[in-house]
Amino acid sequence: MEDKSILREWFERVDSEKTGSITATQLKSAFAIGNLDFPLSVVQQMIRMYDFDRNGTMSFEEFLALNTFLIKVSGLLSTFTIEIQTGPASLRRLGEALNKMGFSLDSPAFYTACESFDKKKNGRFQLDDFISLCIFLQSARNLFNAFDTAKQGRVTLDLNQFVYCTASCRI
Repeated sequence: MEDKSILREWFERVDSEKTGSITATQLKSAFAIGNLDFPLSVVQQMIRMYDFDRNGTMSFEEFLALNTFLIKVSGLLSTFTIEIQTGPASLRRLGEALNKMGFSLDSPAFYTACESFDKKKNGRFQLDDFISLCIFLQSARNLFNAFDTAKQGRVTLDLNQFVYCTASCRI
């Protein structure tokens, strides 16, 4: 993990209103400075994933948790293949990287997810595309686990639960 004081300094610069928390718009702008182009919906999903106090913004501690996740994803990619970080990744390599992250998807789920996060619709992913996909998959896993109380890898949902899931997991 990066030095906490450096992250604190960065966070305080992004927190332009000095509230002690940052909004999705502020976080998106900060990512853009680092050449990471996430749709606002993905940044909002990042905040929802790590918004432990459920206030709709990201505190410094919550930001540290997000940073840990992003470092894990980036670290995996840098050890997995430099090609993914510096240029487009093939779907085969993307599948291998997702498996390494613990996301074991069958072919239909994998290709559907890839199609949804392939901004250019060319079957090639940049780092921000991969991070967006991982954020979605982690959010989906968290939501699934909330319903899979028996830890069997299967859930049964009624209509109300399904509506809740689709509304909670939208990107």
